[in-house]
Amino acid sequence: MKVVSVVGARPQFIKAAAVSRVMRRQHHEILVHTGQHYDENMSAVFFTELDIPLPDVNLGIGSGGHGAQTGAMLIRIEEVLLREQPDRVVVYGDTNSTMAGALAAVKCHIPVAHVEAGLRSFNRAMPEEINRVVTDHVADLLLCPSQTAVDNLAAEGVIQGVHLVGDVMADVLMLAAEHAPSHSDVLNRLGLTPHGYLLATVHRAENTDDPDRLRSILAAFLEIGEPIVFPVHPRTRKRIAELNISLDRPNLHVVEPVGYLDMVMLEQSARLIMTDSGGIQKEAYWLRVPCLTLRDETEWVETVALGWNHLVGANIQSILEAVASFMPPDEHPVLYGVGQATQRIVERM
Repeated sequence: MKVVSVVGARPQFIKAAAVSRVMRRQHHEILVHTGQHYDENMSAVFFTELDIPLPDVNLGIGSGGHGAQTGAMLIRIEEVLLREQPDRVVVYGDTNSTMAGALAAVKCHIPVAHVEAGLRSFNRAMPEEINRVVTDHVADLLLCPSQTAVDNLAAEGVIQGVHLVGDVMADVLMLAAEHAPSHSDVLNRLGLTPHGYLLATVHRAENTDDPDRLRSILAAFLEIGEPIVFPVHPRTRKRIAELNISLDRPNLHVVEPVGYLDMVMLEQSARLIMTDSGGIQKEAYWLRVPCLTLRDETEWVETVALGWNHLVGANIQSILEAVASFMPPDEHPVLYGVGQATQRIVERM
């Protein structure tokens, strides 16, 4: 079977690292990189570190407004599909690349598999929510990481082609966590002591595109009396510059985005993580690191229900109080599978 896989953003590279490796043993895969993330630290380094096959096609779309970016992707992906005539298209997650790949495929009458289907924040103001809802309703194969995701689809009347497979990021993280201590020197480079710092990331549009939310989050970072490592997403860095916000504090280590192994090392060695990233919320849980989510809702509701993830939004006081007092319970049940998601996904193609 010929499969076109569409990726474009950092979390999708991680998922494709697991799936492509197994898929290529059984199927002919053509890997298409839309170029949504094009920065070296957000893109190319992942293909090297995770041993992902280099993209067969790089569309080089780059950044831009949602309409312009998604439209350009639709045009270019359709060209690839018409040329290659695959039997199936595989998309990942909830980015503009995800929706563009799914729409281009279904309009060419090509079946679509959605890895990480069924997630919902129930906040239609989020671009990611629109992307995932649209993708789920045009896909014929919906590969869900959790029972909650399966239930979300059923509530929308989507019951055909739905499979609970677990989360492919767990497969990748299990290997990365083993390799990171011997392959990453990021703690030494940044002068960090294990469990002696906090790790922070901010990249979602709901935070970066809302000046009040971004200012509040960063103000909280500046008030925290502990070292904070803050790898800054390019979009976030641009917004900070536009708002003329100074992050010049001794406790705040503002760094460029890091590679995956460095990031895993930073995560597993942190005392606590503050993030608006869905992937990092899960990785924090798997690595048993307390997590504060800088959003008002999350798709990964199980991590909150089990007490390892706490929603603090963009409220300064909520962030500061949680940094000082949040403690997860001793119990740590298995969530989102035990490293078998990749094989389950490929078996259902």
